[in-house]
Amino acid sequence: MKAVILAGGLGTRISEETTNKPKPMIKIGNKPILWHIMKIYSKYGINDFIICGGYKINVIKAFFLKLKKEVNFTYGTKIQNRNTINKKWNVQLVNTGDKTNTGGRLKRLKGILKKEKFFFFTYGDGLSDINIKKLLQFHIKNRTIATLTAVTPPSRFGVLKFRGNKILRFLEKRDFEKDYLVNGGFFVFSNKIFNYLRNDKTVLEKEPISNLTKKKEISGYKHNGFWFSMDTQRDHVHLNKLWKSKKPPWKIW
Repeated sequence: MKAVILAGGLGTRISEETTNKPKPMIKIGNKPILWHIMKIYSKYGINDFIICGGYKINVIKAFFLKLKKEVNFTYGTKIQNRNTINKKWNVQLVNTGDKTNTGGRLKRLKGILKKEKFFFFTYGDGLSDINIKKLLQFHIKNRTIATLTAVTPPSRFGVLKFRGNKILRFLEKRDFEKDYLVNGGFFVFSNKIFNYLRNDKTVLEKEPISNLTKKKEISGYKHNGFWFSMDTQRDHVHLNKLWKSKKPPWKIW
């Protein structure tokens, strides 16, 4: 089974790090966050990856070429039939355009994925201790086209509840966080997802997800463990501090 990882965006909110490289190539420790994400999947036997590149794609290409002793690496959209007898990972890097939106990047992979009954899909900037095996089991059991992982977002602030000008309640951030969930990536799709993707301008999180919701073709897998998305330089610093700790929460391998 394949895992598709988005790695082609500009990363404008963390521009301090993305002048010379795409966001998924920002390092946590001495490896890019992309590598950490792949290690999460690999823990559960998912070793066949398609990387959706775009902005500064040659940086990604150079990284995997240096790992040629460990990785079967190919570049382009040709369907690959490979084995992992002597290599740990199969990695196919595809140029999906510098300015293509999330749904458009996935649509460009239709030819590669058309024979896949299911496949994983995630963003190249989020880390988690999610159980990939349970996620897949949940998807199969619910029989929907898509499964989205719902997570509790980390919050830096408490929340005030008002009535007029009076504060009724102050919620500490840890209490507020329990009240709502957000899209944490780590999707599972059937190949019917391509019926919901139009072109390069398609934003997966807008019309496709909205239409899947209307047709009750998307399920939500609730993950209550660690999840963190690297959106800013502050997030980058935080993840590196966690990595230097004795037990980074996403290091499940």
